[in-house]
Amino acid sequence: MDVKTSFLHGDLEENIYMQQPAGFVDKSKPDYVCLLKKSLYGLKLSPRQWNKNFDTFMHILNFKRIKYDHSLYFKYDGDIPVFLVLYVDDMLIAGPSLKHIKNLQDNLKRNFEMKDLGEAKKILGMSIERNRKNSTIFLNHKSYVQSILKRFCMEKSKPSSVPLATHFQLSKEQCPKTEKEKEKMQNIPYSNAIGSIMFLMVCTRPDIAYSISCLSRYMSNASPPYWEALKWLLRYLNGSANLGIMFSKCSKGVDLTSYVDSNYANDRDSRRSTTSYIFTLCGSCITWKSQLQQIVALSTIEAEYIAATEAFKEALWLEGLVKKLVF
Repeated sequence: MDVKTSFLHGDLEENIYMQQPAGFVDKSKPDYVCLLKKSLYGLKLSPRQWNKNFDTFMHILNFKRIKYDHSLYFKYDGDIPVFLVLYVDDMLIAGPSLKHIKNLQDNLKRNFEMKDLGEAKKILGMSIERNRKNSTIFLNHKSYVQSILKRFCMEKSKPSSVPLATHFQLSKEQCPKTEKEKEKMQNIPYSNAIGSIMFLMVCTRPDIAYSISCLSRYMSNASPPYWEALKWLLRYLNGSANLGIMFSKCSKGVDLTSYVDSNYANDRDSRRSTTSYIFTLCGSCITWKSQLQQIVALSTIEAEYIAATEAFKEALWLEGLVKKLVF
């Protein structure tokens, strides 16, 4: 579901004035200004006021917002749950009872001007494929990957089998040093490509997390070798556009599992180690990260402890989230 003109629903708590809008100027008082009662698009506080207004409304309906994730609301009617996930003004509603879902939709429509898009098939560029027979949901970004490849003229490239080949030994020594070398890279959309692929990685592609972590270190001063490595990653996406994440029904209770590792001093410039972890729920990926550690580890065991600490912090957050949902 989508809220129309959502930012106009926010109630202002400060006195904010604006000039009389063009075409509606009071000719007898042209020097007067208007006192805003509701937020407008363009105000810095409009998103916050809209969110506060929506949160107040959900509490009136006896929905609770989880402190571990402020975009997730839930309510239990007996043993029947209803969940609402909010992203600015777009929302997904889920639950085992169509009656309870319809009741929430009706309440939302009475308070806000809503657009009901029906059963969720796509959100934020992500396709949602549901197989009710096998009790699975498949998330992928095939169309988004194709748009990235077309944007950077890589749609006809030869697919590669791995995200980043071992012969790419990237370091700051390869960065452009002369003005001529820097000027040559100005017309290459390195940062734009990294940003586009990073959104994909965050949503449904944990397999490219390490590659993006490596390539994003040189965004401010990229060179032709970095661009070649990035094109290799685009070639990998060209051959794996159909990949995504499959969620299936938990057959033996909730099974939250973590895998964590580090590679010691692999960064050629700072000699910092990399922390990588992935969490699965009933065998399906739900969160992942691959990132340089903040400090220089003095041994492999120290690097492992740092990685384990990061994974444990994520585990505590996930534990709190899962417990609040009362599985």
